Amino acid sequence: MTTDAGLFDLSGQVALVTGAARGLGRAIAETLAAQGAAVIVSDIDGAGCAAVAEALVARGACALDIACDVASIEQLDRLVERALAFAGRIDLLVCNAGIEGPVGPLDAATDADWQRVMDINLRGPAALTSRVIPGMAARGGGSVVLMSSIAGLRGNRAIGLYGLSKAALAQLARNLAVEWGPRGVRVNAIAPGLVRTPLAAGLIADEAFMARRLAATPLRRVGEPDEIAGVVAMLASRAGGFITGHTLVVDGGTTIGDGS
Repeated sequence: MTTDAGLFDLSGQVALVTGAARGLGRAIAETLAAQGAAVIVSDIDGAGCAAVAEALVARGACALDIACDVASIEQLDRLVERALAFAGRIDLLVCNAGIEGPVGPLDAATDADWQRVMDINLRGPAALTSRVIPGMAARGGGSVVLMSSIAGLRGNRAIGLYGLSKAALAQLARNLAVEWGPRGVRVNAIAPGLVRTPLAAGLIADEAFMARRLAATPLRRVGEPDEIAGVVAMLASRAGGFITGHTLVVDGGTTIGDGS
């Protein structure tokens, strides 16, 4: 009989988390480390991810920081090479790095906007999974979590390009789950709602927006980073062992709320 602790235990596992210098990524790295995983902390902000790794080590965790711009294929190659040199394998991959991109209608987005948003939010994760998943499969399995968004589940007037990239991430999770499931690799996506992170600071500070959003959210509050991190840990662990190809919505009920 498996205990609850055993279901969520990540001892002996090696996790790679992108976009881990702050916000959701930092909370995910901290939570995976707390569950026993060795964590490779990656971010375009080298000083930021170094600070996170140092804090994890100070708490007794095994951690390494590797700066990386996920829009650069060359840097992704170096990230995987250094991660494997450090730990010998990657059991858990969390593709969290992303940007909001331009705010406004889609026809106002420039070619450069399209290129940058898709390179960071979609092409980077796709390239990273293609470099990591085969090794997982060769060792008999692993878990990948892609950070999507509820912006990828419904129409958007202001952040349509972001929403398109996040919808594509959810589809990437489904495709990879079908391709690699027979070899023991699970791939899922998480679609957070409004969460208290630096990315959402502007929205949270907008009283008119918050009044509308909370009225449409049954739990009447924003989410906290550790609430998303806990879901990542579940999907990464044996507790999520029979879940793959799924996009798990974590939004306090926003997408099912009726505004009353």
